[in-house]
Amino acid sequence: MNLALFASGTGSNVKNIIDFFKKNETINIVLVVSNNSSAGALIHAKNNDIEQLTIDKDALNESTTICETLHEQEVELVVLAGFLLKIPEKFISNFKGKIINLHPSLLPKFGGKGMYGNNVHKAVLAAKEKKTGITIHFVNENYDEGAIIEQFETVLTNEDDLSSIVEKIKKLEKLYFPSTIERLIYKL
Repeated sequence: MNLALFASGTGSNVKNIIDFFKKNETINIVLVVSNNSSAGALIHAKNNDIEQLTIDKDALNESTTICETLHEQEVELVVLAGFLLKIPEKFISNFKGKIINLHPSLLPKFGGKGMYGNNVHKAVLAAKEKKTGITIHFVNENYDEGAIIEQFETVLTNEDDLSSIVEKIKKLEKLYFPSTIERLIYKL
């Protein structure tokens, strides 16, 4: 199965996924896509001889070219790993049920427009939550509302701050995101 990874930033999840599947002979990462030409995710792809593609918001919204590229690469699963642009309906209809996302909270809490990265963690702190975690879910037309595939949680204490929550979430992502992708693929 061929995967495309979409990311906007440093690409820590992209690197983790690439490393996880390096020795897998049936699951191949064939493309890394970013809306940020200086994204670390593209560097991780280059360092692993994976094709890279930079797109802008207009190209994503138009979707035809990117969907053609994904079909040419025989991509069967699109993984959003820190991709900050909303996936348009036209794109979703081309890959219905084959786009997944990682969200850094226990959805449905702290999801929606503008809820990414530290924005999520600050909201978790402000709400004095006793736990947080990650949600891996299918992508639909609405931010963070697609069917949940899996959730993994971590306990929060009164001593937790933004920095410690970030570290706890990164640990969950590293432990569970690639293996959840693998389990999902074997179910498809």
